[in-house]
Amino acid sequence: MTMPSSRPDRIRKLLADLVSFDTVSDRTNLPLIDHIESYLAAFGIKGERIVDETGEKASLWVTIGPEDRPGFVLSGHTDVVPVVGQDWSYDPFKLVERDGKLYGRGTTDMKGYVAVCLAMVPEMVEARLKTPIHLAISYDEEIGCVGVRPMLHEVAKKRVRPLGAFIGEPTQMQVIIGHKGKHGVRATFHGLARHSSIAPDGVNAIEYAADLIVEIRRRAVALAAVRSTDSLYDVPHSTLLTSIVHGGAALNIVPDTCTVDFECRGIGITESKEVTDAIVAWAKAEIEPAMKARHPDCGIDFEEILDYPALDTAADAAIVTLAKSLAGRNDHAKVAFGTEASLFADIADIPSVVIGPGSIAQAHTPDEFVEMAELEKCAGFVERLIAHCAKG
Repeated sequence: MTMPSSRPDRIRKLLADLVSFDTVSDRTNLPLIDHIESYLAAFGIKGERIVDETGEKASLWVTIGPEDRPGFVLSGHTDVVPVVGQDWSYDPFKLVERDGKLYGRGTTDMKGYVAVCLAMVPEMVEARLKTPIHLAISYDEEIGCVGVRPMLHEVAKKRVRPLGAFIGEPTQMQVIIGHKGKHGVRATFHGLARHSSIAPDGVNAIEYAADLIVEIRRRAVALAAVRSTDSLYDVPHSTLLTSIVHGGAALNIVPDTCTVDFECRGIGITESKEVTDAIVAWAKAEIEPAMKARHPDCGIDFEEILDYPALDTAADAAIVTLAKSLAGRNDHAKVAFGTEASLFADIADIPSVVIGPGSIAQAHTPDEFVEMAELEKCAGFVERLIAHCAKG
């Protein structure tokens, strides 16, 4: 494929290409992966595909430079959140530039970062790296960091493990050394349907689910009162909420099913699951016996729907010091939103930080955009990483 010669124009072209692929998480990302592989092939680079069980999704692990030495990872995901129900001024899958801002679904979260990394490949090849740079391109991050896990399990098997990873979620190029973990649970209430005229003979699944929702809210308020002593967090306490509720079939039927999805984002490494486990135990002790007393077939089923650990990279870790040097700044922070960084550390024992162009305030919104100036700052970061790796 023919690419513009200037770096900013290369970034624009690659971002336009990436945005044009509708990679909402319920769809295949293979056409986008094909496109990236074709681009890399023009430089004599072949990546390693890690395909999911359906054959419809794939991650890509790419090594530029020597494969027998530990290097650094630039990591980004290819999936985006849906646009349905959002009021866009532009076609969300066609890049539009206005006043230094590039509009399109995924421009900030996080195809802009992937485009920058790909745009810098010619410089990586020309530098004849002594320390390798890896590109880790994943899928289904938005629905629970799904695709990066099998890729990291493969990386963990390799003889040489990377020195560190830079995960390019939008931080306005600030170095992020920590984020909360997350644990999500689905509670399915099984009641007993009856005509609403004889409602006392039924078991109302929604009403028992409401008891759980009220308890979740009570515990959320209690968590908010316990402020972390770690002032680096933008939201300085663990959070808990009910996010999705489904139940009922008709106004005149006692509902026999209701599902409640809830999550905890915890500051502590294991806190998220500890909080949700306690809620499950409470519901089994306080709500389910009352349901079964009405009818033995009634009760609650619980299933884990999402889980990733917190990230807590030491402020004096080598990867943090390097990230600050490459970014040309000396500050660091922690954030409430989750990323794949904690899985790099947890699964493959790769020290990680989060640093990328754009603001999290733009992620998932209609008229999502990233500023061209942010992408150029990110390109400068990668340029300095290339120089660092060229020295060995």
